[in-house]
Amino acid sequence: MFRIKRLLFGLQFLASCMMCSALFAAEWVGTSSCISCHQDQYQQWQGSDHDMAMRHANEDAVLGNFADASLSFAGKSMQFFRKAEQYWVTIEGSHGQLQDYKISYTFGYYPLQQYMVEFADGRVQLIPYAWDSRPIEQGGQRWFHLYPKMQKTDEFYWTNAGQNWNYMCADCHSTQLQKGYDISSNTYNTTWFEINVGCEACHGPASEHLKWAQQVELNPQHIAEQSGFDRSLQQEVSEWVYQEGLSTLQAGKRQASQQVKVCAQCHSRRIQISQANNHVTGSLLDRYQPSLISADLYHDDGQIYDEVYVWGSFKQSKMHQAGVSCSNCHNPHTTELKMDEQALCMQCHIAAEYSEDKHSFHAAGTDAAKCTTCHMPATTYMQVDPRRDHSWQVPRPDLSQSTGVPNVCTTCHTDKNAVWAEQVLRQWFPDSASTQEQHFAKAFYLANQGLRSAEQALALIAQDRHQSPIIRASAVQRLAGFPGSRGVIAIANAVTSENSLARLGAVQAIEHYPAAERWRLLEPLLSDATLAVRSQAAAALVKDWQSLSIVQQQQLQGPLEEYIAIQQYNADRGFALSNLAGVYLAQGQFKKAEQLYLQAIELEPYFVNSYVNLADMYRATQQEEKAFAVLTQGIKGQPKSAALVYSAGLSLLRQKQVVEASQYFLLATEREPSNSHFWYVYGLSLESLDVSKAQQALSRAYDTSRNPQHLYALCEMKVRHKDAKAKLCILQLQALAPPDVIKRLNLELNRQ
Repeated sequence: MFRIKRLLFGLQFLASCMMCSALFAAEWVGTSSCISCHQDQYQQWQGSDHDMAMRHANEDAVLGNFADASLSFAGKSMQFFRKAEQYWVTIEGSHGQLQDYKISYTFGYYPLQQYMVEFADGRVQLIPYAWDSRPIEQGGQRWFHLYPKMQKTDEFYWTNAGQNWNYMCADCHSTQLQKGYDISSNTYNTTWFEINVGCEACHGPASEHLKWAQQVELNPQHIAEQSGFDRSLQQEVSEWVYQEGLSTLQAGKRQASQQVKVCAQCHSRRIQISQANNHVTGSLLDRYQPSLISADLYHDDGQIYDEVYVWGSFKQSKMHQAGVSCSNCHNPHTTELKMDEQALCMQCHIAAEYSEDKHSFHAAGTDAAKCTTCHMPATTYMQVDPRRDHSWQVPRPDLSQSTGVPNVCTTCHTDKNAVWAEQVLRQWFPDSASTQEQHFAKAFYLANQGLRSAEQALALIAQDRHQSPIIRASAVQRLAGFPGSRGVIAIANAVTSENSLARLGAVQAIEHYPAAERWRLLEPLLSDATLAVRSQAAAALVKDWQSLSIVQQQQLQGPLEEYIAIQQYNADRGFALSNLAGVYLAQGQFKKAEQLYLQAIELEPYFVNSYVNLADMYRATQQEEKAFAVLTQGIKGQPKSAALVYSAGLSLLRQKQVVEASQYFLLATEREPSNSHFWYVYGLSLESLDVSKAQQALSRAYDTSRNPQHLYALCEMKVRHKDAKAKLCILQLQALAPPDVIKRLNLELNRQ
């Protein structure tokens, strides 16, 4: 009888909860609530990268040797020791003195484990020493310095913002994180629901799922399609099928899935723009602004360069276009591969065509014969952590020859060159379609070199539907440096694209366009469905605030407030304060802008843009001496910066101090010798001081960039100074410049 009453009560409770479920959002319940029904998944998760993402520093979590261990660095002895149950280190702080710090948390576990210190203001910082958790025979079981060349003025020095957990890491390493930054006191009260990456970090809050499970238990015959979660983590393709004549399986049936978006939260290079928006049920760009395939993160052919955390690589791959999801290869609970590498690939790639002995042309059973060796080369980060490129590219040594990108062939065969590698591949795969494909690498290379021909090349890639959406968006983004008629067409098409990344790229592409053109192109994006796009559109258009009509300003106001809110959310970083200052500067609120720039400088004295932007504001308001003073302050705060000494040189030039200015320009070229623009300006500044050195600098600018503008400046200077090699310079320029330019130079030369 008691059991029947309990069942009736349960049914009444469930009915009542179901009636209220539309009114109340699902709540977080914790991993412990999942164990009873999901034992297998829980066992797999234990000890995984997700489980060990972050832990309290205790016996169960700490792997490093804290038994009075020491490590000598820069002539000082760093100590790792214990005080009862606590873990401590004696390391150098920001003031250069050795100091004792208590370790509060561990971070990760393999192939290295990092450790974090919590400060009184709520800041949690990662110390620069890590424990190499690999086996001894692999060189592990040792302490090592992660960033031995790091200086105190570097962003990633351990007490600076680049190693701040609250901003940089917390959102990915814990579940349901609330950053809790207070701008008025510059303090944090960061909280989490679970310290590590628990079940709900991926599946979402599970209270409604528990109710669903109770309902199923009471009535097993009635299993609703909706399991109480707001997302589907199933694979995108439910059935792969063989098609005659194709060597890989094709997507047979597709189904709705948010799996890749869920993974993208942590496995992408991005900044967070909202703490409230749901990026799973909505757009990823409602909560995060992801990086595109930019030159600072990727090689010209899309191979990884900097840490990008996979998503950007994966999005450009043919695998993603075919419908492959993360869990086709990875067990999401163990975070390991689901099976042996070769077997994994043969799930879709027909073994008869892709067997080691037939496809790899390397000895079967060797590392060289593995699919990943040629198609997923690894880049090692943090000294001991190799991470494979998920763009799954076909080796293209021909691109190495034309653009300088790395290729896996000569990475292994170090005694050979790219020409040899291309010849061998053509012998092995004479009918390969891959080498005939229009690759975006050449367009990206032209853009990185600053060549005028990049505009047409980028515009073609941006509108090529054979390219992946993220590559097309990245091509649009790179058009920023090449305004022109072809670029405008590509940007206009991107503005109306269904792909939010393309629209984001379009916003970032119109920086150098006239104000009226910017408004015409971007006005539709002020009402875009995604937060990242409409807020960035507002940021691009607010620069023209003074020239906008009252109606236009009112139209801009809503998305601009969203942009401001994003900067306020990220106000623990100098870039956000500097962005806020830019808004107020555009609106003519100079005092407010100055206050924010100074606040950004105080917060991050090593952040270059704050100094440069403040100096530009002083210049625009006829305060050149203050501009130079703030740049001088910046050089002290970030002594490695080439941009600051270059800007200081421009300030001196405006003050008619040519000799001093040229010295600053020279310093800029020494700090950044690959920057052709620095050589160009240095050369121009030298003309009244030393024509020979001026021409050498302009020649260096052209040699570095192959930019016709730099060669033209050199030729013009040679003509102006009646140089004996002026005619030869014009002949060299003739193949690169319009006929009227050559004609004008020759006329000037013949007058002399």
